[in-house]
Amino acid sequence: MIWIGLILCYALGARAAETNGAVFIRGNQMGYRPEETKSAVAFSTEPLADHFEIISTSLTDGRLGIAKAFSGKAKAVPGVKWGKFNFHSELDFSGFKKPGKYILHIGGARAGNYAEVPITIAEEVCALLPDVLLEFMREQQCGYNPFIDKICHTNDGRTAYGPSTNGTLLDCTGGWHDAGDLLKYLLTSGNATAQMLQAYQLGNHRLFDDKYDAQGKPGANGVPDVLDEARWGLEWMLKLHPSPAQLYHQVADDRDHKGWRLPHEETADYGWGPGSNRVVYFAEGKPQGLKQYQSESTGVANLAGRYAAAMALGYVSFKKRDRVFAEKCLQAGKEVYALGRAKEGVQQGNSYSAPYRYAETTWADDMEWGAAELYAVTKSETYLEDAKRYAVLAGSESWMGQEQTGHYQYYPFYNAGHFALHPFVDKKLKKVLAQYYREGIERCIGMAAKNPYRVGVPFIWCSNNLLCALVTQGLLYEKMTGDKQYHEFIVKQRDWLLGRNPWGTSMFTGLPEGGVYPHEPHLMTTQLTGRTVRGGLVDGPVYERIFKSLKGVSAPENEPFAAFQGELAVYHDTVHDYSSNEPTMDGTASAILMWVLSN
Repeated sequence: MIWIGLILCYALGARAAETNGAVFIRGNQMGYRPEETKSAVAFSTEPLADHFEIISTSLTDGRLGIAKAFSGKAKAVPGVKWGKFNFHSELDFSGFKKPGKYILHIGGARAGNYAEVPITIAEEVCALLPDVLLEFMREQQCGYNPFIDKICHTNDGRTAYGPSTNGTLLDCTGGWHDAGDLLKYLLTSGNATAQMLQAYQLGNHRLFDDKYDAQGKPGANGVPDVLDEARWGLEWMLKLHPSPAQLYHQVADDRDHKGWRLPHEETADYGWGPGSNRVVYFAEGKPQGLKQYQSESTGVANLAGRYAAAMALGYVSFKKRDRVFAEKCLQAGKEVYALGRAKEGVQQGNSYSAPYRYAETTWADDMEWGAAELYAVTKSETYLEDAKRYAVLAGSESWMGQEQTGHYQYYPFYNAGHFALHPFVDKKLKKVLAQYYREGIERCIGMAAKNPYRVGVPFIWCSNNLLCALVTQGLLYEKMTGDKQYHEFIVKQRDWLLGRNPWGTSMFTGLPEGGVYPHEPHLMTTQLTGRTVRGGLVDGPVYERIFKSLKGVSAPENEPFAAFQGELAVYHDTVHDYSSNEPTMDGTASAILMWVLSN
């Protein structure tokens, strides 16, 4: 009962404690691997002790035994603050490697002020996460939704723009709802599909179980669950490419935002009656928008490159399981890649009556990825030469090191093409590709020096997605080069997502069990059903100025995290904050890849 009490104390500490003079510790709630970097952050409004302890707890003959297992020096973090807290120390216990459950303890300036949190050290501490995060992906399914066991959006959709008469029926059922709303985007879904397939390949197939069928219902079907989920995306993407010269990119728009309802109880009206057909937009590479807000589209290469990468990876993943399907994927990948080559530029997301949209501006990285993956399966020199050319065009261009960018401007947030191309080029180009990754990481290290948690991302919308991308880029850089110089930094970024942050919360819904995690996400299905879904990565903290500028967001009175907000970033565990507490499908898919690489 004492151990359970400590966990509960940690979970409620932010809600119950007085902050003046109080001491707080933030670390990875899931736990730490024995041989890896292990650290936490302690903070207070007053000075902290210069040392910390790890206390071992064990039951012997029914009695609790307590003994000091490790003592370390608390390293003060000078020159930075967070909110009202001026004093921060890093507690590094990387040298302590014995598996077990412990208590991390540090004192403060005042007598009797101290903080204690439970920690776990275990080899397989995060091994289950890639499979668990698939629970959220299944909850987002459109067409058949296993979370509510209902069929939804069977009328998707009717066309806008493109060669067909506006309003032409086109079967676009399936895919995933994008986030807390019910829209569907090729822009995000193509990336999510490709990253799950990449996770399956890089995980050596060992991290994924088979407990669900192709629709996401409980029951094994002889296929790893991650491939079932990736195929859900591939099947939808194939529908968006009904002929060699056609590609559609978005189902629905902000007319979706008309109140909360379950997916199978759709009421939005796109001109064909409430709950009837939804619009599907053709990718033509030109500005689009049915009302005043026009996109700044210039081509289709961003969508086409990711589409080709997903289809090539789909071919590799399914060629021994379903050869006909695999060949269909490969052919579609080749055709859509050709569309991107013919119309280099970006196809952005569309809005109807709101100014918000996915405003991607980069595309060379996507074409590099698509070309590299197509070369891997076809060995066509044309794809290899294209990939090299696009690699140089993309370079290290990124959000990394920037204080502010447009929404999804540098998407997919890291360049998967550099890693995909790396095995097929000479030593000189290998070094160049690795240098591109290194430049981004080092820019993030520079940004990290501005906060006590040494987190290197700007706190813009979807900052958690940026963290996943930064960790992934760092781990892929290690695979490419064997260079581990950034590993400590990479682990700190990853641990932020599991509680090494000012609020002491995981950024994944329902995880870890018994810990602090988002309980009130901006997600219609969970709010209306009263059920929790595990594994959804919420958007994450945003600059305070962003939060204050957005329409329709609010923080609750007496919110539990109020004492830990700062001008640099705020996070609210409330359904009313879509800027920081809305889980996203593509962010969760990227986290699956991140955890595969981390295991």
